[in-house]
Amino acid sequence: MAAVSSSAAKRVLTSRVGAKTEEKGLSRETLVLLAGAAVAAVLVVLGVLNAIGSIDLEVRPGEGSGTNPALDFFVLGLVALIGPYGIVMSAKLRRIAAIEKRLPDFLRDVAEAGRFGMTLPDAIVVASRGRYGLLTEEIKKMASQLEWGVPVATALRLFEERVPTPLVRRVVSIITRANEAGGNVADVLTMVAHDTREVQFAGEERKNSMLTYVTVIYISFFVFLVTIYIMAAVFLPQMVTAGQGIASSSLAGSGAVSLSFQYVPVLFLAFMVAVIVHAVGDGIMAGVLFNGKIAEGLQHATVMLVVGWAFMRFAVPLLG
Repeated sequence: MAAVSSSAAKRVLTSRVGAKTEEKGLSRETLVLLAGAAVAAVLVVLGVLNAIGSIDLEVRPGEGSGTNPALDFFVLGLVALIGPYGIVMSAKLRRIAAIEKRLPDFLRDVAEAGRFGMTLPDAIVVASRGRYGLLTEEIKKMASQLEWGVPVATALRLFEERVPTPLVRRVVSIITRANEAGGNVADVLTMVAHDTREVQFAGEERKNSMLTYVTVIYISFFVFLVTIYIMAAVFLPQMVTAGQGIASSSLAGSGAVSLSFQYVPVLFLAFMVAVIVHAVGDGIMAGVLFNGKIAEGLQHATVMLVVGWAFMRFAVPLLG
């Protein structure tokens, strides 16, 4: 009877691993990135057609085709590329962080169950009855696999594949080696739980300290936008007025006084490009400083890019 149960468990394990292999494909994040790239490509094509005058699609009414409408579609394409991907990846990172947050509690419960003489698989099954937030679902999956006869090393490896973070990899590696070596696994689990909690505390302290720098990045970006507005609304129009006055005066042909103003409208394009570069660069820097992930930075970059583009197109007056 035991042999039958063992063979049945092996068949279940084989079928589950095979099904898992077949289900492997493009992740949700990759699909979102590909969809965003497709939308971005369409918007870029529309921008090119606007730039060469083949079509006339205006984001700002009454402007006509040209460089500014073309740049609008380029910006919208960039938002379509990095925005959804950054949001989805940030949501995934938050989910993983929530799972890791309760990992020390689970390890301590497994260690306590192991001190009562239970084996590691039995201790995991008993501890799976607790509540660990988002980690509960993953623990119940691992406990179900163990109850079906899956080896504990395999169940831990599958858990590591579902939550592929450096912290989980380190914890699974230590537990697997301690279980294979024998001895008191409960003491090892207690030390791992303590070290994991210390790592999490260090990460939270780093985030709190970096939050100040992220705030400074946002403030400097908005100060940059206000500076552009002041230049476009006050300083540069005065230059255009002065240049036109000199051009129409008697001093225009003498060469004694001259003021070139015909390139002033080009400055709007330069300002717009500067805003795009600052938004993307500052946003990525903010995400990397906050939690060391570029994906988090893409979310900040999307917010800055949308705000900066809308401010430049609908608040800053056109030059010229």
